[in-house]
Amino acid sequence: MDARFLGIAELVEPPSVAVVVDVMRAFTVAAWAFAQGAEKIVLAESLDEALALKACHPDWVALKDGPSAPGFDAVNSPGLLRSVDLGGRTVVQKTTAGTVGALAVKEASLVLCAGFVVAEATARLLRMRECDRVTFVVTGEDGRADEDLACAQYIARRATEAGTDAAEYLRRAGESRAATELAEGVRQGVHPDDVALCLELDRFPFALVATLEDSLMVLRPYAVPSPTDGASI
Repeated sequence: MDARFLGIAELVEPPSVAVVVDVMRAFTVAAWAFAQGAEKIVLAESLDEALALKACHPDWVALKDGPSAPGFDAVNSPGLLRSVDLGGRTVVQKTTAGTVGALAVKEASLVLCAGFVVAEATARLLRMRECDRVTFVVTGEDGRADEDLACAQYIARRATEAGTDAAEYLRRAGESRAATELAEGVRQGVHPDDVALCLELDRFPFALVATLEDSLMVLRPYAVPSPTDGASI
């Protein structure tokens, strides 16, 4: 597999296959939202769009980075979200980097959003689709966030080498600037367990697939069968 690792600003043309990585915390949160029963996640372009969508759909759950704010129901924290019942709900998510990265590649034929919690399912889907050229979008810190790069590199290796050890990639992520800022309370809207939850390898058995639906970028869980299931996609 020919893997490229680019920051959002380095995307000059729509890739065929994109894996958008935001470990801390957008796509860890997205995975937890589905685990808590959410039906779908709409990725908003801006805070204003998120609020406008919420206004049109009062039963939707609006979620943002940072501290709580009027009009929003939740913050971008897996530790805080894991106790919220989202059964059958639609979540509107707007974050600083992750949602921006996904929207930047919305024209790609396949868009996967990922973190360590869905790494194996993501790698398995890439293998099953026989993706030979994949652009990994490193969303944090203008493409320099080591937790995102480490996760992207791990998924890329895992897609071609099933026995790849995650230890070194998880170590890098755990020592990243984002992990330090979350642990030290530099960022707002944080739960003490957030870093540990973001580094929980393969917590969920599904991949996160984003598609355009009526002009909105919508994220849904995609159950990826294991090789022993005998199923195909």
